[in-house]
Amino acid sequence: MGDDKTQQWMNKLVGKKISEEPSSETTFCKTELPQESRVIEPGMMVTKDFKPDRLNVHVNDDGTVSHVTHG
Repeated sequence: MGDDKTQQWMNKLVGKKISEEPSSETTFCKTELPQESRVIEPGMMVTKDFKPDRLNVHVNDDGTVSHVTHG
């Protein structure tokens, strides 16, 4: 995925919490993430396989999105 796509997701998600509820100013509904995505919590073990279309959503301890990557 290109940097443009990653930046678009950064703009949508950083500073928000991922939730099961509809998206709002402070939350983003998990069902609106791409099918090929994963939410990565601090200390969480993840596979190292590289999938260029997969959106990796990194969250802080409080569940707030800190950054996103593709891969």
